[in-house]
Amino acid sequence: MNRPRIYPNPALRSKTCEVTNFDPAHIHYVVKIMADSMKKFKAVGFAANQFGILEKIVVANVGKENIVIINPEVIEFRGEFTEDEGCISFPGVEITITRPNYIVVRGLDETGESKIIEVGDLLARVLQHEIDHLNGILIIDKLSPVERLNFERLWKRGEYERKNPSSVL
Repeated sequence: MNRPRIYPNPALRSKTCEVTNFDPAHIHYVVKIMADSMKKFKAVGFAANQFGILEKIVVANVGKENIVIINPEVIEFRGEFTEDEGCISFPGVEITITRPNYIVVRGLDETGESKIIEVGDLLARVLQHEIDHLNGILIIDKLSPVERLNFERLWKRGEYERKNPSSVL
């Protein structure tokens, strides 16, 4: 099984490309890797570049079924809520982040058909987090400069991993 990339892997900073080829075998393969990994690692979402696949594909699941969005774009947002956010690519790290509480996302389904979804609360947070990944934006980018320096110091010393050992590594 493919494993999600761990910071500072360069794929996490890579901006992904729009999907233009909707070869069913390829799309199914990528979505399966992400969905299987969500189950294995008890994650609520993944972006394709977390697996070194530099395409705009997100899979999320905060309920009973996976939501797949290709070439996602947030076209509307409102409200806000602040909450701790973690990431499989940063084992043991949680960062307090304020995000919009409600978003409208435009994208494509697995066959290339247009879709628009309106979501709130946890799913809105998850999709924003994963769309950030597709643009090379990581949760640590939400830290102040002083917090970022402290994070880098603790990360290099392995403090986060010691505090919360990862099943990903």
